[in-house]
Amino acid sequence: MVPSSFFAAPAVPAVHPAWITRLPKPLSTGAMALETYELTKHFGAFTALDRVTIKVAPGTVHALLGENGAGKSTLVKCIAGFHRAEAGAILTDAREQDIANPVVARSLGIGMVYQHFTLAPGMTVAENLLLAGGRATAIIDWKARRAELEEFLARTPFRLDLDARPSELAAGEKQKLELLKQLYLKPRLLILDEPTSVLTPQEADEVLGHVRAFAQAGECTVLLITHKFREVTAYADSVTVLRRGRAVHHGAVADTTPAALAQAMVGEAADTALAEEAGTARAAVSRRVNGGPALEVDGLSVMGDRGALAVRDLSLAVSPGEILGVAGVSGNGQRELVEALVGQRPRAGGRVRVMNQAYAATRAENHHLKVRSLPEEPLRNACVGELSVAENMALRDFDRPPLARGGTLRFAVWRARAREWIAAYGVKTRSEDAPISSLSGGNVQRAVLARELDGDINVLVAANPVFGLDFAAVKEIHTRLRGVRDRGGAVLLISEDLDELLSLADRIVVMSEGRIAYETDAASAERHVLGAHMGGGHHHEPHPSAAPTELAS
Repeated sequence: MVPSSFFAAPAVPAVHPAWITRLPKPLSTGAMALETYELTKHFGAFTALDRVTIKVAPGTVHALLGENGAGKSTLVKCIAGFHRAEAGAILTDAREQDIANPVVARSLGIGMVYQHFTLAPGMTVAENLLLAGGRATAIIDWKARRAELEEFLARTPFRLDLDARPSELAAGEKQKLELLKQLYLKPRLLILDEPTSVLTPQEADEVLGHVRAFAQAGECTVLLITHKFREVTAYADSVTVLRRGRAVHHGAVADTTPAALAQAMVGEAADTALAEEAGTARAAVSRRVNGGPALEVDGLSVMGDRGALAVRDLSLAVSPGEILGVAGVSGNGQRELVEALVGQRPRAGGRVRVMNQAYAATRAENHHLKVRSLPEEPLRNACVGELSVAENMALRDFDRPPLARGGTLRFAVWRARAREWIAAYGVKTRSEDAPISSLSGGNVQRAVLARELDGDINVLVAANPVFGLDFAAVKEIHTRLRGVRDRGGAVLLISEDLDELLSLADRIVVMSEGRIAYETDAASAERHVLGAHMGGGHHHEPHPSAAPTELAS
């Protein structure tokens, strides 16, 4: 337990959720002071939290940074009552609390906005708000409730149609509704779990800007989980970095840098990728463009799953020695574009050429034209989960020398090469014979990288290649993508993370409603302009049809 000197009031006893009338009541209104003292949580033999102590001042935005598995989600779930720590204490306003479940947390004024939507899809915005507030009684005075909700919305910066259903809302509007559900309850502590992952840059700035304004006004304290350094530096007052279940860095945001935070996260020095993310100058990349584009897409149309066109008359070109970034909010045709390019979805129209040759994404063409791909969710899209790591690494060339000879598959050669790649790419697996489904997401991606990046590459199509991966894996994969470009390969990088595109790409195009809506050089790209096109704020502009030498100049 925490020493008595650490807090000023006696602990609140544990409460069964059914005894609702005996739940602890907030000591006051407004922003909460939050502290954890040596909080420890185990899952079997695994220590998810190892004596974590943090202090969050009332009326501030406190960021939590860390790799996947560092303990961020476990920490906030203990605070929100979803997990119970085996040791340590949680204190609100210097009073130790036994937060046995989410009901107790809610009664204390603790609210949480999750990374994934928790909306009732068949209910209206008004009904979702009332449901969140526990106001959906058997008989509802809708005239009074609507007046109350209208008054509530008038005090917030967000405007939503009370009669709209979540299915009719854009992703950014759904995220705003999730936030409004919590604000409607007037939380004293608001926990946000990567709240901007589905938002355009403008929407992200709007949401975080207003959240910070609520905190600065003393209405609530904010605990923000994010993986974006820009959000930390722009909106947080203080930051804690977790690594392997321990709090390894605390401090004011004004006193640190993205490079220092990255070093704390991974326990090693930051590299040039971090310097770019911190906004330093990008090294110029010479592009070999005299031979024309390596990848040329002309008037491509692709049907979506619902029988309507998902990609509409799309044209783009990627030169050798170039990374072309494709930005856009999820659901604007990016997935269908990638699937059509790699042969997983038929094309409804248009043509694709690689190295000035017609390309239909057959296995023979991939080998001859040296086309590789890093699809999203590689375990589902690029692997056979039941097969071993070695067998998955051999999928591209299992029937070619030296992996096969005279019609005979040489499994010993498969395994020997796999061991070399496992060592070279740092794949963490018990052996090359382990099922690839037994590996973590980052290690599956490393295994796929080893297979796809072996040998010469003319074109690499990479779709959200670091989604859901920890910081160390992200850094490594970004370095390897730059390596493909620097060796003269053309990289088409589709990503929903604008920070990733600004860090890696030489040019950026924006996809909106299945079309290319905007194009710019990355070095001169303006975030707010990209965001406006991502959000559909501009009419579609004609796609530039410049020759490759003009695009490279």
